[in-house]
Amino acid sequence: MSQREWIEKDFYKDLGVSSSASQEEIKKAYRKLARDLHPDANPGDSKAEERFKTVSEAHAVLSDPAKRKEYDETRALFSGGGGYAGRGAGGFSPGGAGGFSQNFGNAQNFGDIFGGGATAGDGGLGDLLGGLFNARGGGTRAEGSRPRRGADVETETTLGFREATQGVTVPLRMTSPSPCTTCHGSGAKPGTSPRVCHVCNGNGVITRNQGAFGFSEPCDECRGTGSIIDDPCATCHGSGVQNRTRTITVRIPPGVSDGQRIRLAGQGEAGLRGAPSGDLFVSVHVSQDKVFGRNGDDLTLVLPVSYSELVLGTTVSVPTLTGRVGVKVPAGTVDGRILRVRGRGVPKRAGGAGDLLVTVKVAVAPKLDDEAVEALRRYAEAEKASGFDPRAGWAGA
Repeated sequence: MSQREWIEKDFYKDLGVSSSASQEEIKKAYRKLARDLHPDANPGDSKAEERFKTVSEAHAVLSDPAKRKEYDETRALFSGGGGYAGRGAGGFSPGGAGGFSQNFGNAQNFGDIFGGGATAGDGGLGDLLGGLFNARGGGTRAEGSRPRRGADVETETTLGFREATQGVTVPLRMTSPSPCTTCHGSGAKPGTSPRVCHVCNGNGVITRNQGAFGFSEPCDECRGTGSIIDDPCATCHGSGVQNRTRTITVRIPPGVSDGQRIRLAGQGEAGLRGAPSGDLFVSVHVSQDKVFGRNGDDLTLVLPVSYSELVLGTTVSVPTLTGRVGVKVPAGTVDGRILRVRGRGVPKRAGGAGDLLVTVKVAVAPKLDDEAVEALRRYAEAEKASGFDPRAGWAGA
């Protein structure tokens, strides 16, 4: 996306948040809007589909701290009297209160503001000012246009706890711009090919000199693409892109955690006229498990045991992700002790697995028969006679 588009769009307004919103507030706002506007929830509603794309585009920028910083700086630079929004290349005014001359000092260098997001031939400020400040004979030659890469796409999926820890393959059904199946993304009618623009010789930009300065601007003939299509594809009308619903099979690696984002290169929106596609980012939500908890790469669980098992010791069968194992509870184990079973936790990316942490928790019988009560009383007397005091040294005693 070029700086021109950044200036003309208000991504904060699209998500319904303020410009000072935290990353968590942006994330929550996007999730709510994405659920309400998703094409699957609004079949046949073109307005909801278009709004969904707008919201996804805004989130793709604001959820990335580096992109958000660049977006804020670019908009702040042109928010005053020297603003660029709504003007053509010839309407740029470097002066004026709050304009270019006042705000330029806030940027670390010129390339940070104009070189990060625009590509040659986009018609953005990087093209215009890159030529403006290259004095004749002393600057670099304007580069040829590069295809406009497709936008990144965000989606989300919810996994069960054990699916997330062990890894799973899930199908994701999504509607987004994809390469045209008729022309395979070229934009030209099958059997024909785009031809090189004779005005810019395929560069996508033309350069004109004025005094000591050289100006580079998008070619009007090919609109900055460097090629001309004489016979456009009837399906995509020459764009090389069509909106379609597709199913993508995504392999979720073992050990993925709640909130983690998985990047699938080239699975986002298709680029114009065969340009590279954007990326797909899948946000993973992991539901809770009735037995297991998680602490990093370690699994946790609470093991109910009786008082006699703690005192006398025992071996108890406990579940793991791959079956059951026997855990030895040593005699005299105190309530709340954590027993470690090595290698039975969450699989690690580098190989191996974390541990299983078993916390023993004494379970008290709600009711005993007369025989058990009498036996417990005899035990209490024997315990007292042995000199054991559970509160010795407790609270100043």
